[in-house]
Amino acid sequence: MEGKMKKTPLLLTNSGEAIPIASLEKWAYGWLIDCEIAQRSSSTIANCRLLIEKLLWFLRDRGYKTCGVSEIKDFLAYISNGHEDKRGRWGNNCLRTKVRPSTVATHYTNLRTMFRYFVAEGLIKESPVERIKPPISRRDQIMPFSEDQVWAILNAARRSEYRRRDEAIVLFLLDTGVRNTELCNLRLSQLDLHSRRCTILGKGNKRRLVYFGKRTAKALWQYLQEYPCEENECVFRSIRGTSAGEGLTKDGLCQLIRRLGKAANLSSVRCSPHTFRHTFAIQFLRSGGNVFTLKELLGHTSLTIVNRYVALAEADIEHQHRQYSPVDRLINRRE
Repeated sequence: MEGKMKKTPLLLTNSGEAIPIASLEKWAYGWLIDCEIAQRSSSTIANCRLLIEKLLWFLRDRGYKTCGVSEIKDFLAYISNGHEDKRGRWGNNCLRTKVRPSTVATHYTNLRTMFRYFVAEGLIKESPVERIKPPISRRDQIMPFSEDQVWAILNAARRSEYRRRDEAIVLFLLDTGVRNTELCNLRLSQLDLHSRRCTILGKGNKRRLVYFGKRTAKALWQYLQEYPCEENECVFRSIRGTSAGEGLTKDGLCQLIRRLGKAANLSSVRCSPHTFRHTFAIQFLRSGGNVFTLKELLGHTSLTIVNRYVALAEADIEHQHRQYSPVDRLINRRE
């Protein structure tokens, strides 16, 4: 009989053992292709691909033949506790740091999206993820760098083996507040040193302009003089190892910032590219910047996150006034 073959949905059992690993792999990469057709951003597609690779690695490493509710629960638990594996998380001996609750929540959200695609395509009748409660992900406390900590990291960058690159990265992060992936994906063609601005391709493939000052421009110019690149190449590149000459990866950038934080002897604050983003936002508001401009510079679609920075900046202003009240200081000098 000719005609289109009908898809036969697989009904998940209570134990969630109805999806063979081979089928899951084929469907998962079909979901990835669907994301590309839908013109998802390159970072979103990269995260989807990484999720598939991690899930398949985990299932095969544990010897599972199928994937359902119990296997997905084990997978989410492993994301939380994988650093305790004697081989390191994902079999990588270097990955021994506990992840944040938001990381587990992100994996849960991406899994739910993938399995909902399976349901929409008629591959399964029910998503096993829908029967798993979402992980609790409390908002990370915003902890920007202090001025002393910024100076300590900057001085550590200036002492590093690749001081031109590392100094340029630290200043660029602090001066623009860009996300780590936005910095890693920045091409020379997007950078305008003369006008001290660059075009950023952010979440959802949305473009925005960010700006930087003279000191940052000078640091970028000095770095590019030492390590020139072509118009279509990444500005910030790996200088050593098997990926020398290629653009810095998100993990590579995070490792670099952690290494600088360690060299600067910082222990009371999280050393990550995102902490520079927090610091940029707080310093922008303290200097008199308005929330609507900050929203555009950060690439947010709403003021929800920006208002958290406002609350922190206002609390800081209150503390400063209580400490340096002109009237109190004037009267105290006479008493």
